Amino acid sequence: MIADTRITAAAVRELLADPKIFPELPSELDDDAEFALDSLGLVWFLHQLELKYELTVEPAEEHFTTFTSIRRITEYLARLDEP
Repeated sequence: MIADTRITAAAVRELLADPKIFPELPSELDDDAEFALDSLGLVWFLHQLELKYELTVEPAEEHFTTFTSIRRITEYLARLDEP
């Protein structure tokens, strides 16, 4: 990850709002609101994460059960940034 760059809930929301993931993502969507990513959406989200934040996360089955809200994605990404 880029030095001293923590991925915030706002950053996750922005990535998810990509037209190839959730083109109609409401800006007022609560961080705890549940949603489901399909396989293409997951791969595209991870691709955008790598492009914008230089954070490489290989797609895994666990992401379908972990990446179910903005808060859970943000918490998962924060754990990757821990020493």
